[in-house]
Amino acid sequence: MSRIGKLPISIPEGVQVKIENDLIFVKGPKGELTQKIHPNVKIEKKDNNIFVSVKNPNNRDDRSLWGLFRTLVSNMADGVTKGFEKKLEIKGVGFRASVTGKNLILNVGFSHQVQFPIPEGIEIKVEKSTISVSGFDKQLVGATAADIRAIKKPEPYKGKGIKYIDEVIRRKAGKVVKAAGSETGK
Repeated sequence: MSRIGKLPISIPEGVQVKIENDLIFVKGPKGELTQKIHPNVKIEKKDNNIFVSVKNPNNRDDRSLWGLFRTLVSNMADGVTKGFEKKLEIKGVGFRASVTGKNLILNVGFSHQVQFPIPEGIEIKVEKSTISVSGFDKQLVGATAADIRAIKKPEPYKGKGIKYIDEVIRRKAGKVVKAAGSETGK
């Protein structure tokens, strides 16, 4: 039995859920999301709850799909009501970001500015050295934040680059200069 998969998902007020063939549609105030359902997963809507089950609960692969699809549908319901947000921090001398039209402009130590096109359904805000990526699709928000971070990953010596707000960078010690008398062997 899947501990996560067997939990019912309560449908928030103002959210419409429609299940057709192998697709589930979730529509809310922030937008509409669609998810393809695996053939071994069954999703049922009863009253104001959604129940996820699998064809064979004794099969290991089916049990893993059970929890996965329950979480995916739960994230869809949360996304169309509340939305999701990831925050990134820019650290480095002269490093800055700005939003111009449908592009995020990054000055992160290259000889040129980096223009990052903002995907449809994503909103990006920049405040000082913090980039806020928000939207109603959790997967798209996470992928966009990861793509922005990949432009200039934080380096381990000074920590310069783009990192998540809660990310901890393991620092390395720089070159250590030995004492002058020990080098010559005297």
